Amino acid sequence: MAKTVVITGGVSGMGLSASKLFLSKGWNVMIADFNKELGEKVYKELSSKYSKKQVAFQQTDVSNATSVTDLKTKTSQLFGKVDSVINNAGIFTKGALHEVAEDAWDRIMAIDVKSVYLMTKAFVPDMIEQKAGTIVNTASISGLTGDYNMAAYNAAKGALVNLVRAMALDYGKYGIRVNNINPGPTMTPMFKANPQSVIDTFKKASPLGKLAEPDDIARVMYFLASDESNPITGENIPVSAGFEIYSGQPVQK
Repeated sequence: MAKTVVITGGVSGMGLSASKLFLSKGWNVMIADFNKELGEKVYKELSSKYSKKQVAFQQTDVSNATSVTDLKTKTSQLFGKVDSVINNAGIFTKGALHEVAEDAWDRIMAIDVKSVYLMTKAFVPDMIEQKAGTIVNTASISGLTGDYNMAAYNAAKGALVNLVRAMALDYGKYGIRVNNINPGPTMTPMFKANPQSVIDTFKKASPLGKLAEPDDIARVMYFLASDESNPITGENIPVSAGFEIYSGQPVQK
């Protein structure tokens, strides 16, 4: 029997790569995203390549409890039990802390952090009953380290970095594993919209001289969601081309 995964933020970038990878591995995939127009386009493309019985799209506001409950109901109707949840939806905002507007702070906390709470409330009870399941959250190396001009984003991703440990401790006895993937700068369509000079600067900052691709992130998502990663739980896994490994100290001659 095919396994089922729910992927939030699944219509572009890392989420789209994950949606395609899980489908290629024979999983049923429920794609959840706020962008209805793009979601329907992606669904049409993927359902023609795979099967309408294997993939579905649900417009979802992951910061809204009713919307997440509707996602859970639709997923259960179409696919039955859920084996994995990929909490990939997220947003970004710039600014030192005093520069961040209150509504911008509330929004990033709602979409990047509260969404994990709501998705867990909706999907974990069934995982507890079936005594199995995996949850993968998209955190960031910005939750592991500090960045200039990114206070709200650092705070949101930092919350996920510790939340994953609490979740792993609470749900391990039910056979549920919870892990974070922590990407660095990644060559998503949004990042590639930067001027080439900016992209080149980021590449030079990596010890590998390159940036991760969305497919690189998707492969680690699949690894953490599947039985291949048993018994890994409660971990933050950087996939960053080495961005988080440098202490910042100058070279000593």
